[in-house]
Amino acid sequence: MVDVIVVGGGPTGLMLAGELRLADVSVVVLERLAERTEQSRGQGLHARSVEIMDQRGLLDRFLAVSEKFRVGGLYGGVAKPWPEGLDTSHDYGLATPQPVTERLLNEYALEVGADVRRGREVVGLAQDGDGVTVELADGTSLRSRFVVGCDGGRSAVRKLIGVGFPGEPARVETLLGEIEVTADAETVAAVVAEVRKTQLRFGLAPIGDGVYRVVAPADGVAEDRTAPPTLEEFRQQLRAVAGTDFGAHSPRWLSRFGDATRQAERYRVGRVLLAGDAAHIHPPTGGQGLNLGVQDAFNLGWKLAAEVKGRAPEGLLDSYHAERHPVGAAVLDNTRAQITLLGTDPGAAALRGLFTRLMDFEEVNRYVTGLITAVDVRYDLGEGHDLLGRRLRDLDLKEGRLYELLRRGRGLLLDRTGGLSVEGWADRVDRVALGEEDAADVILDVPALLLRPDGHVAWVGDDGRELADHLSRWFGAAGH
Repeated sequence: MVDVIVVGGGPTGLMLAGELRLADVSVVVLERLAERTEQSRGQGLHARSVEIMDQRGLLDRFLAVSEKFRVGGLYGGVAKPWPEGLDTSHDYGLATPQPVTERLLNEYALEVGADVRRGREVVGLAQDGDGVTVELADGTSLRSRFVVGCDGGRSAVRKLIGVGFPGEPARVETLLGEIEVTADAETVAAVVAEVRKTQLRFGLAPIGDGVYRVVAPADGVAEDRTAPPTLEEFRQQLRAVAGTDFGAHSPRWLSRFGDATRQAERYRVGRVLLAGDAAHIHPPTGGQGLNLGVQDAFNLGWKLAAEVKGRAPEGLLDSYHAERHPVGAAVLDNTRAQITLLGTDPGAAALRGLFTRLMDFEEVNRYVTGLITAVDVRYDLGEGHDLLGRRLRDLDLKEGRLYELLRRGRGLLLDRTGGLSVEGWADRVDRVALGEEDAADVILDVPALLLRPDGHVAWVGDDGRELADHLSRWFGAAGH
């Protein structure tokens, strides 16, 4: 029996596979597509995802193939300068096409021992007290202790376990593709600048060799949204919106997406869990979708590994839904707001003008940028210090950088008191003694911090008995 079957080999599934292998959990990834798609819907990593890659030693791989960007807001088409004082040591995003992200995460998953199987479509699930039987389209079946559906917005796993997916259907649709054009670059730029004065769901961005990433409003919502648009449909919409089709020809790929907004009612049913687009879909405004899925995986991986290993305290696995469902709901709400800002009616234009002026206030810009980049996410871990539930930015410590100390996927106690101990949990939690010179600007007068494997603060204090209680809460019984 395999420990975990991950259904879906996109960024969420591959990130999760890597997290599970970090804890020596056996993983099989089942991906329906025989080959990785070259369609690049996701265009990059926001600051929190950049932090995550650093925490797992992957950031150098992304930096080698990506361009940094620092555009504040990124909200509803309103771009402002990057705000000062954003709470991160990685105060930038990375422009990384989704196929590149998938390739890098696939390489990592294979390196750490995940079994990635392509061309494997899941058509059936049956779970009992001991595990889950997964039926494949080729007539074979696999058995695992847990299954995680990371198989996208039309998730077969979600449907097979009967989880509701309430929300709103698509009301507007947008065409997206990579297409060659004959128009010169100056003409393209001039037309795009004029059109975007009133229509923000439009753009042509050069990606090299005369190829452009093209976005244009569709004429209504297609009955069959799984069918890609034709080149002629693209040309018609370009002419309708911009007055020219720019000599569009030779598409690399064409697709469509809508503004449907839905969220799974539950992220867990017994031994089956949901993550990424299988758990939530929303318009791509703000570029949050891929990042939200990767962050789901980062929250779930260590918890599911502890459950598999038999050392998870009661309720730990359920905390995945408790923590990530509200985060997903907040992203759905901010994309709903952005779709309103992107409208072309007079009311939307007036609202966008007001929002643009509000974004000139540094505090507003910083708040909105923190919202989009997810560096402001705080899990509700109960009453306590303001740091409780937040993740820490990277810190330079005498023992090394904080994110380097988190790379093994273990808990970490940062101790200024000199008298606290993780004895009994040393197989799961590391301890670093801090001196006065260590990160005083961030930790200030906090005597000690307990970090979870995902870098979020689980406890702040100086009492050894309180610490033991929180070690048991997050890492299980001592010596177990």
